[in-house]
Amino acid sequence: MNRLRNRLIVVFLIATAVPLGLTLWTTVTLLDISLGLAPLSELDTVSKSLERTGREVYRQACDLLRRDAADGRVLPQKLQPSEAQAFWDSGAAEQFQLSGDQGNRLDYFVRRDKEILRYSRPMAIPMGELQRQIGQARRALDNSSGRDLRKGLSGPLLLVTSALWLAALGVLIYLAARISRPVQELTEGLGKVAAGDLAARVEPGGSDEIGAAVEAFNHMAAQLEQARERLIHVTRLASWQALARKMAHEVKNSLTPIRLTMEEIISRSPSTDGIFLEQAAQIVADEVNTLERRVRAVSEFAPEPPVMPGELDVNALLEERISLLRAAHPEVTYQLRLEERAPRAMGDPDLIKSVLTNLLENAAQAAQPGGEVLAVTARNGTMMHVEVHDSGPGLSAQARATLFEPTISFKKGGMGLGLSIARRSALLCGGDLETVEGELGGAGFRLNLPLAGT
Repeated sequence: MNRLRNRLIVVFLIATAVPLGLTLWTTVTLLDISLGLAPLSELDTVSKSLERTGREVYRQACDLLRRDAADGRVLPQKLQPSEAQAFWDSGAAEQFQLSGDQGNRLDYFVRRDKEILRYSRPMAIPMGELQRQIGQARRALDNSSGRDLRKGLSGPLLLVTSALWLAALGVLIYLAARISRPVQELTEGLGKVAAGDLAARVEPGGSDEIGAAVEAFNHMAAQLEQARERLIHVTRLASWQALARKMAHEVKNSLTPIRLTMEEIISRSPSTDGIFLEQAAQIVADEVNTLERRVRAVSEFAPEPPVMPGELDVNALLEERISLLRAAHPEVTYQLRLEERAPRAMGDPDLIKSVLTNLLENAAQAAQPGGEVLAVTARNGTMMHVEVHDSGPGLSAQARATLFEPTISFKKGGMGLGLSIARRSALLCGGDLETVEGELGGAGFRLNLPLAGT
């Protein structure tokens, strides 16, 4: 099942690699074009021209100030050496210097014996500010030419894009694992069911299509498990039916001549000497009749009854059965808990009446005088439930395991066919008969019937 996860990852790689490559190529190309449009060379030429112009203006201003000082057109200011210590210490005969906040004044220092003459003139152009701006421009140009802007931008772009793509890939791997895990569990469950393990279930989870598939699988497995149990029960019944037909045939063949012979003996015996013989023959005839009744019970178990399904009013049918049994068991208290406006169920009326009679009769016998019997009807999905509970001693685990097996009875004088026939009748009507926890402390049985229209 890892193939599904791997396919999802491959699809993601194919779906994102090509668009991602095209996006990166377009971005780098546009970056190159943008950098090519930047006027760096023009700025370099202009800054150099301004620098030369500034130097020429400064030189001309210095020459003009020197001539004017020599011709006396500019009056000097006498300074002590301490007032121009830097010039005095330099030992130079003369020196030009820009002063002022923005270099807008030109000073001309001249050494005279032990004093300094300073000639000053304002500059039409603030040379200091111009020099500072040219220096900043030159430094910016030097920095831009000293590094590769394309590499500086392309590297982080590739790094950020790769990190985002790898993060998306990690999220996809996590989501692919979560998507493929329930599919893998579902496949394993199907394999177990195919191998015969109908008890296999998949942990439900999620409300998407996969969750619906898991729920459908669990429902299918449960239905198959119930169908297998029913098939096993029906198969066992079929075996017992064959045996019952054979036994009934053989017993009938033997009982018929015995009964006829004894009746003949009774009819021919003298009235004086045959009193005892008549009594003995009558006893034998009565026992034969009893055996015939038992054989008929076995015979009724053997053939499949004709099923004629129809709509049933379960509440009315249950009330009718209880009203008939109240006269036979006046010492037992019957209680009803019926669902209001219960929908009709589907089934053969005669078979369902027989099933209800069997369940209610068994419950009355188990409850004994002074006991209680509770009958309940309830709807659950597409099924109609009819439950019968008694206040008797209940059923042991061993009794529950073999309760519906033919010829196994836990009642004195029982033949073990009643519940087997009842369950077979329920199965023939499309339902089932099962045991439940008793609400009155004793046994509990539930008859399941499909609702009409389902």
